[in-house]
Amino acid sequence: MTPDKPQAPCHLSTQPQQGGVLSLLLLAVVLLAMVLSGWVAFWAHFPMAHRGDVSTIDFEVDSGMSVKQLITQAQEAGLEVNGMMLYSLFKYSGLAREVKAGSYELDREVSPWILVQKLTRGEESLKSVTLIEGWTMRQWRQALNKAEGLKHDSVKMSDEDIMKRLGREGERGEGYFYPDTYTFGKNTSDLKVLARSFKSMQRHLDAAWLARDPNQLLTSKEDALILASIVEKETGQAKDRPMIASVFQNRLKIGMPLQTDPTVIYGLGVSFNGNLTRQDLKTDHPWNTYTRGGLPPTPIAMPGGASLNAALHPAASRALFFVAKGDGSSQFSETLAEHNDAVRKYQLHAQ
Repeated sequence: MTPDKPQAPCHLSTQPQQGGVLSLLLLAVVLLAMVLSGWVAFWAHFPMAHRGDVSTIDFEVDSGMSVKQLITQAQEAGLEVNGMMLYSLFKYSGLAREVKAGSYELDREVSPWILVQKLTRGEESLKSVTLIEGWTMRQWRQALNKAEGLKHDSVKMSDEDIMKRLGREGERGEGYFYPDTYTFGKNTSDLKVLARSFKSMQRHLDAAWLARDPNQLLTSKEDALILASIVEKETGQAKDRPMIASVFQNRLKIGMPLQTDPTVIYGLGVSFNGNLTRQDLKTDHPWNTYTRGGLPPTPIAMPGGASLNAALHPAASRALFFVAKGDGSSQFSETLAEHNDAVRKYQLHAQ
């Protein structure tokens, strides 16, 4: 007889055990996700707390802002909310990429889910009105008067009446309202939109002033707002803003008149017919920067954030002149001779 062959050692397979552990882990993860999503859904329908004694919270969402950034923005504005939970709500709802830029107002009863709907324009009743950079107070009020869904409470009020309501009695409204898109619910008073726009400008102006270049010339936020409004009206291409601000600051340093047409046009008011004449430049009024030195007494338009930053962070240059090149950009010069050459090249030859 042949001897029995030695038997191979017996190894018990561990695959079923490993598979069981993995299945249990997967089940646990699924159950945890269900619990978390259920808790988020439950939490999403309860009003969120506001910090401080305020009836509403205003905050802004810039174009391209991430959900995490907008949550931080809302928290800084006074909304007391669990950021991780709110982020999860955006993620689970599939609306994280649907957030629209604009200026939003939240009341005390707003829940996380209503907030998500507001930010994604999920509510059909939510409307908006847009204030454009460079607009005057008159244009801003015209846009409000035409906006559907607003209560037009300011129609019979003067600019001075509106500023008094905002706590700035005796001041003109020019320049003090931030250009942005403002959303509102049906039958919201236009005075509330004006108040939000006013507060938004105060926030942007304060932030720009705190971050100002210490070497720039301006000594007050009001002067910064005035110069920013001039930069806004003089800029054809965004890249030129710091250089345009530099020209005006250089002129202020040496006591040279600003000699900027938009200030003259603003001073002419509704009498301006679209054609600025030599006589207009010679006719003295508080906003004529040809006949008077320094900055004009008030802003001449509503500047945006880019112009505020340019006014307080002018380019480092010795330029004293600039002329439009015909393509929206400007040619900058340090001397009058260079400027005259640029005028001949870009203005006279184009006529």
